[in-house]
Amino acid sequence: MSLKEQFGKDVLITGWGHSRFGKLTEETLESLIVQVATDAINSAGVEPGQIDEIYLGQFNSGMMPLAFPSSLALQVSPELANVPATRVENACASGSAAFQQGAKSLLAGTAKTVLVIGAEKMTHAGADVVGAGLLGADYDMAGKSSTTGFTGLFAEVAKHYGKRYDADGNLGDVLGTIAAKNHRNGVDNPYAQLRKDLGEEFCRTVSDKNPMVADPLRRTDCSPVSDGAAAVVLSASPTQGTQASVRLAGFGQANDFFPAARRDPTAFEATRVSWQRALAMAGVGLEDLDFAEVHDCFTIAELLMYEAMGLTEPGQGARALQEGWVYKDGKLPINLSGGLKSKGHPVGATGVSQHVLAAMQLTGTAGAMQLAGPRRAAVQNMGGVGIANYVSILEAV
Repeated sequence: MSLKEQFGKDVLITGWGHSRFGKLTEETLESLIVQVATDAINSAGVEPGQIDEIYLGQFNSGMMPLAFPSSLALQVSPELANVPATRVENACASGSAAFQQGAKSLLAGTAKTVLVIGAEKMTHAGADVVGAGLLGADYDMAGKSSTTGFTGLFAEVAKHYGKRYDADGNLGDVLGTIAAKNHRNGVDNPYAQLRKDLGEEFCRTVSDKNPMVADPLRRTDCSPVSDGAAAVVLSASPTQGTQASVRLAGFGQANDFFPAARRDPTAFEATRVSWQRALAMAGVGLEDLDFAEVHDCFTIAELLMYEAMGLTEPGQGARALQEGWVYKDGKLPINLSGGLKSKGHPVGATGVSQHVLAAMQLTGTAGAMQLAGPRRAAVQNMGGVGIANYVSILEAV
């Protein structure tokens, strides 16, 4: 049973906008929000006065002095005066959290047209500020000093995974292969921060240009600090947009326990549940997907995602690479956009960006990234170390 069959209503992505990701010194949080919101409204073919509600995904966590940005989108047009606007925060899943809130407004019937924005400015802040801000998303390390930051937390996940499953000591090479795949894909993404095919050998090797950040994670295993924004217009019915619409067929959310001691570091159990809920609502299986955009904040996260989504059994994620399943010509291409690893990770923008890039694929407007005729896709976004988990199933209309 699809979302439309379950609720008797459609949720359509009818327009979108996306900024370049990277170190955008010439942009402010406000200018990024206004840019992508304007583009999304224009591409949806609606007037600003038709927007019933606005949701803005932003993490911030002390990385910016301005901690109350919900009304910045009103700068797009005087017609947006008095439109309800709400900031949504759920760590690095803030963008998808905002997206799901917008979808729920349509399903509740309290809105017919919703503007959803994800935005973050990070590169202006010092490494210590960014590190402390991101660590605010961890129960055990929030407010504590760390030389490795969030990389250290995922390095611990990789160590646990290695002890449990990597008897041959190949985990480093597997992670390097994931990094190389996503860098290769990112070359074709005009929005990506890192558009360079680095090759497997470079990504697998510790060097002066690819140092170890937190063993076993090298620089190429880590997504960069980024600025950027993305936006979508969600509508209850088709609009006069400049491109075809995309249907939300199902969605799922699941949260895990916050203390690390209450979680299996190699299982990402709540991530698995969010996948199950989204696929069940859409009435489809993994085999019905043509591609997926997943949350590869670190390469170990993408490896665990292969297992959490059910592409492989636990401990066998490397098989998805060995069999070629997750490459552009495979049975389930993963992160055709380059993922967070290459595209960049302005944390509040990431979830919305994933929806935009998936919508572009499904409407045949993804340019050099384009697959041949995809009909159905998944978007997976995560906050913390597998804590807040969101999955959307999208379909071409």
